[in-house]
Amino acid sequence: MKYSPINSKLFIENRRNFTAKMKPHSLAVFNSNDIYPISADSTMPFEQHRDIFYLSGVDQEESILVLFPDCPKEKHREILFLKETNAHIAVWEGEKLTKDAAFKTSGIKTVYWLQDMEKIMFELMTQCETVYINTNEHYRANVETETREDRYTKWLKEKYPAHSVAKSAPILQRLRSVKNQIEIDLIQQACDITEKGFRRILNFVKPDVWEYEIEAEFMHEFLRNRSKKFAYTPIIASGNNANVLHYIENNKQCKAGDLILMDVGAEYANYSSDLTRTIPVSGKFTKRQKEVYNAVNRVKNEATKMLLPGTDWTEYHIEVGKLMTSELLGLKLLDKADVKNENPEWPAYKKYFMHGTSHHMGLDTHDYGILTEPMQPNMVFTVEPGIYIPEEGFGIRLEDDVVIQKSGEPFNLMRNIPIEADDIEALMNS
Repeated sequence: MKYSPINSKLFIENRRNFTAKMKPHSLAVFNSNDIYPISADSTMPFEQHRDIFYLSGVDQEESILVLFPDCPKEKHREILFLKETNAHIAVWEGEKLTKDAAFKTSGIKTVYWLQDMEKIMFELMTQCETVYINTNEHYRANVETETREDRYTKWLKEKYPAHSVAKSAPILQRLRSVKNQIEIDLIQQACDITEKGFRRILNFVKPDVWEYEIEAEFMHEFLRNRSKKFAYTPIIASGNNANVLHYIENNKQCKAGDLILMDVGAEYANYSSDLTRTIPVSGKFTKRQKEVYNAVNRVKNEATKMLLPGTDWTEYHIEVGKLMTSELLGLKLLDKADVKNENPEWPAYKKYFMHGTSHHMGLDTHDYGILTEPMQPNMVFTVEPGIYIPEEGFGIRLEDDVVIQKSGEPFNLMRNIPIEADDIEALMNS
C-alpha cells in the first residue's frame, strides 16, 4: 500500500463497537471484494470492501473476517481467513499478508489460510444461532453485479438453512457514520493532498488548456503524496459543461473568459476527500461571475453553521433552500412571483440548484449514514451548494468537508484550501 500503516487500535475499537450490537450467540461474516475482470487477462485495480477494511484494516483480496463474540473457544471470537502466500505469488504479485503481518495490521490473533475456511466455519456454525450477513443497503446503491459477499451469503444460507439471519448493515450504518479521531486524521490527510493538487493547478490553468490536462496535474500531485487515485471520478467542467452535474468526459478546451468547475478529491488509506472549486480560466472573474460565485459562497458558509448535533437532515435542506431562494432573488434569476407560485415538491430555487447540499463522507465518498436520524458529533459531511445557469454559459459549485463538533460550528477539514474569489484571483496571477 502507498499509505503509512494505520494504528490497529482503530480496527480493534471498531470491532468492539460492532460486536457490542450483535445478538447473543451470533456470528458475523465479512468478505473482501472481488478483483473484477475487464477482458482477456486484464483486471480493474483492486478496491477493498470498505466494511472488512473498517473492521480489520486488511486491504487484500480473498480475505474473510468472522466475528463470534460468544464463541466457547476464545481464540475463535475473532478470525481472519487469508489467501496463503507462496513463492510463485511472491515473484509474480508480491508477497501477501503473513499471519504475523495480519495481526500487526488488525490486532486479530487467530489467522487461518482460506483453504481451512469451510472446516472451521462448520465448527463455528454448530455453536451459533444467528448469522449476520452483510448486504449493501446504502440509499444510493444500484448494483447489478453479484459480489463476492453475495456469493458467500448464498453459499452460507444454502449450507446452513436452519440458522436465523440478521443484517450487519444497520449496525455499520450507525457506527461508520460517526468517525474515530484516527479516521478524522486520515480524512484530513486526504484533504491536505487535495489541497496540494488544487494549489498546483492554480499556477497551471490558462486559456486553451485542456480539461484532461488539469485532471493529469491533480493526479500527478495525488500520486506523489501517497494517494493511489482519485476518491471518485473527477469532474473538470469548463464553460457550459459545468451545467452537467456528473460531467466526467473532461475532454474540452478551456476558453478565455470561461469558468472551470472542478469536483475532485484524493483518497488516502481508502478514506475520501471531496472538494469542489470553480475558477476563472483567464485568472479573473467577470462582474457577473463574481456575483454568482459570492452568492454560492454565502450559502455554503451559512449552511455549514447549521451542521450541529441534533440537526434533522430534511429540515436542514429546507433551510438551505430558503437561503438559496434569497440569493437567487438577489441575482434576478428568480422573482417574487416564481417563489409565490412554486410547487412545494419542487421549489423555485431547484431550477438553478437541483441537488442536495450535503452527504456523509468517509471510507466511501457518499458514506454510510441513516438520514432519518439526527446529526451527531464526529460525523463528517460535505457542504456543496451550487448555482447552474445554462443560459449564461456557466455553473458554480463550492464544496468543503467538515466535522460536526460537540458544540459550536463544524471543523472545516478544507480550511486551508483557497475559496474566496479575491484569493483565487490573487493566486492565479501571482
